Amino acid sequence: MKTGRQTKIVDLINRYDIETQEELAVHLNREGYHVTQATISRDIRELKLTKISTGEGKQKYALMHDGVAGMNEKYLRVLHDGYVSMDMAQSILVVKTASGMAMAVAAAIDAMRWSEIAGCIAGDDTIMCAVRSAEDTEKVMEKIRKVAGRK
Repeated sequence: MKTGRQTKIVDLINRYDIETQEELAVHLNREGYHVTQATISRDIRELKLTKISTGEGKQKYALMHDGVAGMNEKYLRVLHDGYVSMDMAQSILVVKTASGMAMAVAAAIDAMRWSEIAGCIAGDDTIMCAVRSAEDTEKVMEKIRKVAGRK
């Protein structure tokens, strides 16, 4: 039941610009899924839905996608705003952030699911990324510079 409902949610947000949980509930009810606000909230969290701009001053639910092209605006903004500098030590990438931003920036990097990164550990203003090779570290640094708007 849950899998079918969540599959229907993905179908609905791909077909319609759904802005609120209430709108999503209306669409689900029309499709025969009787849901509560708590169920919708849980499904949104489990599906990792996010809100993106429709370009008309409104927002809609969307799935987070891999890579920069489909990256949710919030993560891009967090990376752009929180990033300060970075340095490499072979296959370890150390990213410096604004104070208190390391966990959010690490979440943004993790959400990009770059194959070169095995994982990230964040403190208050420093992130350590375990990268698969020194060559991959340089590739990741270039990707971060691009996303963060730095040269």
